[in-house]
Amino acid sequence: MPLLAVVLLLLSISGAWGQQRRPAKPVPAVVPRVNSDGRQTTNGLPADTSRAARERRLVSAIDTSAAGDSLRVGAEVKGDIKTTVKYSAKDSILFDVQQKVAYLYDDANVDYGDLSLKAAVITVDYGQNLLKANGAPDSAGKVQGRPVFKDAGGLYQAGTINYNFKTRKGKIADAVTQQGEGYVHAGIVKKNALNEIFGRNGQYTTCNLEHPHFHINATKMKVIPGEKVVTGPFNLVISDIPTPLGFLFGYFPTPGKSRASGLIFPTFGQSADRGFFLRNGGYYFAPNEYIGLRLTGDVYAGNAEAFGGFALRGEMQYIKRYNYNGLLSIDYTQRPADLILRSETANTNQPFRRPRSPKTIWINWSHTPTPRPGGGRFSASVQAGSTDYNQQNSFDTRRYLTPSFNSTISYQKQIRNSPINYSLQLSQNQNTQTGVMNFVLPDVSVQVARQYPYQWFGIEPKGKFYDQFYEQIAISYNLIGRNEISNLEQPRLLNGGVIPVIGGTSVGRTIPFEFSNLAPLLNNAQPTIQHQFGITLGNYTVLKYLSLNPTINYGESWYFKRLNYNYEPEAQAVRIDTVSQFGRLYNYSAGASLSTNIYGILPIKGAKIEAIRHKITPSVSYSYAPDFSRNDNFYESNLNLGALRDAQGRLYNQFGQQNDITRNPIAFSRFIGASAGNANGRASSAVTIGLQNQIEMKVRSKNDTTGTTPFEKVSLIDGLDFNTGYDFAADSLNLLPLAVTFRTQVAKKLNIVVNAGFVFYQRDSTGRFINKYLFDQSKRRLAQLTTATLNLSYQFNPAAGTKKSTVARDVAPANDPVLGNPVRVDPYEDYVDFDIPWELSTSFGATYQDPGPIPGRPNRPRADALTVASLNLSGSVKLTQNLRIGYSSGYDFRSNQVSFTSLDFYRDLHCWQISGSWFPFGIRQGYNVTIAAKSSLLQDLKLNRNRTFQNR
Repeated sequence: MPLLAVVLLLLSISGAWGQQRRPAKPVPAVVPRVNSDGRQTTNGLPADTSRAARERRLVSAIDTSAAGDSLRVGAEVKGDIKTTVKYSAKDSILFDVQQKVAYLYDDANVDYGDLSLKAAVITVDYGQNLLKANGAPDSAGKVQGRPVFKDAGGLYQAGTINYNFKTRKGKIADAVTQQGEGYVHAGIVKKNALNEIFGRNGQYTTCNLEHPHFHINATKMKVIPGEKVVTGPFNLVISDIPTPLGFLFGYFPTPGKSRASGLIFPTFGQSADRGFFLRNGGYYFAPNEYIGLRLTGDVYAGNAEAFGGFALRGEMQYIKRYNYNGLLSIDYTQRPADLILRSETANTNQPFRRPRSPKTIWINWSHTPTPRPGGGRFSASVQAGSTDYNQQNSFDTRRYLTPSFNSTISYQKQIRNSPINYSLQLSQNQNTQTGVMNFVLPDVSVQVARQYPYQWFGIEPKGKFYDQFYEQIAISYNLIGRNEISNLEQPRLLNGGVIPVIGGTSVGRTIPFEFSNLAPLLNNAQPTIQHQFGITLGNYTVLKYLSLNPTINYGESWYFKRLNYNYEPEAQAVRIDTVSQFGRLYNYSAGASLSTNIYGILPIKGAKIEAIRHKITPSVSYSYAPDFSRNDNFYESNLNLGALRDAQGRLYNQFGQQNDITRNPIAFSRFIGASAGNANGRASSAVTIGLQNQIEMKVRSKNDTTGTTPFEKVSLIDGLDFNTGYDFAADSLNLLPLAVTFRTQVAKKLNIVVNAGFVFYQRDSTGRFINKYLFDQSKRRLAQLTTATLNLSYQFNPAAGTKKSTVARDVAPANDPVLGNPVRVDPYEDYVDFDIPWELSTSFGATYQDPGPIPGRPNRPRADALTVASLNLSGSVKLTQNLRIGYSSGYDFRSNQVSFTSLDFYRDLHCWQISGSWFPFGIRQGYNVTIAAKSSLLQDLKLNRNRTFQNR
């Protein structure tokens, strides 16, 4: 009977703990026993009480068939025990059979089902089904091996644990347990069979330190694991300093693996021009594990009878593993058109910027599929909305400075076992400066991969020279159907505006996107169908070193709108009529290119430099296109302009008359405004000459220690390119301009790009080029510089290494919800990478434009040759392990003004963070400082002070 009781006792143990020195053991009842030699012992133990002897006799007492380490035992019997119990102790296990008590000393550990207990000392009273665990002091008096208890309700660390393993109820002193992102500290905790926790003198915090930086202090607390923490009256304590911030009760959701729906509490503040506000409050809805929906809004009190406006935001994030993921957000804002709050005191505020429209909307949608072989691919990237939205509402500097946004929705599919693939695309381009929007609705493309005609006839490739010609001939085809819609009505001009047009304008008109303007928007549409044929004739080697590439191009475009021109003598202007009529426009051209590579190597006998290599790539190409200007289906070239004269009094008349301005006819395209392309207005027969240069240096490698790679290449000049040509079909100015490009990189950090354009012809007094070379004038020159650009960029990003300043460290969870993320005021509010000590990016750009020979006058100053000269700087500096400062600025040397400037900082406070930004100049002048808890659970626990363009 005692043996069975011991087994039941050990099978009922359900706890665990870490390492600990064994404390003084309790003295069990004395039971005399006489050994075979006549001497007495106590407690039924043999005279040999050494640890090894106790362990050997304990094995025989518990399980006579056991072999190995008796301190690691598993058993299974019927009764209250439902599964196998595993237990161990580093020092010893002592049983008091009569008192039905067992003692496990030093690093005691018990596992029973989903229960686990570790402690320095574990005591089990199997008579009363009680389990007790506690730590033990070491030689210095410091308690070690404090109990750690784990079950379905969570993980608990405590000073003392009393637990009934039959009723599964317990009492825990000095308990610490993690619930979701938060931690619960309590002086006394009671736990029931439902794993619910009732605490006295409790603390709730998201700081993972034993002594947290902050906590919510409450005398009563109830915890339902995986659901919520509910408290009575509480107040906030920061750095052990009680604050008056609190409430009559507290409710903190603690979702487990699954997300939960709930309210989003707004932040409040005072806007200088719109009054008191509540911002970013609403509701988060999680219907299932695939979708998360956030509905939030702002409201401004305004002033007296003037309402300050409001904002509504909807954001949905969705994900399906191995299929797709996406994010859709829609923002709508409405604000006063005028300043409703004015300051009568002297200040340095920027003038009020009147919005283009008090009502704005913005849509963001990104959809990314998971690629699958042979399947279709649907993707979307949409950024579109009101022109003035980002200038009025966005705190993101990049979005504020972006001049245009592009949106694309597309579907692509490759037909199996076929060279055909097709795609359907909807695209939009929006210019935030001019308000011009261009849509392509839809854009259909069908592509046929390159085909070799000789394979159609079953001819086998032979590989001989005379067979190579037909083997390299290949044909590809691409069908593109587009319907372009724009809200910009192009200006109606002929010959640059010198020929008057009835109803003509010199500037375009932007049509507002409204339902009332639907008809003019649709009338402005341009549907076209293009047929593109790619004909490859192959690549051939000529004279061993020259590469010859002949080409043939053919394209055809179908239009459904046509322009008709008629001269009205009464108005002395041209009337242009747009009619719905099918038009077929085609063009073809042919050409050939010849190129080769020339290498020159200069050996250098030096300690570090082995040689310098110069690579020269000369090329000559010829292209020909016929003259389509006399084709009446493409151009109107027979328009009689009557007695219409130009500014010099010369007649615009038909070709062939004596008083014509030019010997060429005036031709007007019948398809102006269509982007599918027009046929050449005149013949082209041009030779293009190019010369590319590249210089490299071969140096000894500093990192080679094995001799396998003793040398490495260093580029001295990435490219020095010259391009020009001669057009034989032009009636004048046959010699094409010379384009020069220089590219290099210094120390792998400084990038230098220089572009220049030169002309070979003289100019008249009005600045127009005439058919006379510069070399023919009295002051002879070969060429004249007309345009030039210089771009310098320098980037330095030291890689993270093993230095003390770059060692990564763990931080508390970021303030970022699991699904869905509100628009942050501060770009550094969520996370900052501290692995890079500092980084710098700088760029300088300058543009030169020849102002021409026209001298300046008092009422007309001469144009400045330097049209652009600006310097931009951006980067960040890591001042300490947890403090980083970012910066972005620049200077415009043309206007002598500082460009858009921002200074950002971030300070990691372990479970808190402080971040801010300062805009010292410009219309967005202001600042923003936020101190917030990192946990997404307490994301509304923050203090914000700001003075921005939205609340001056």
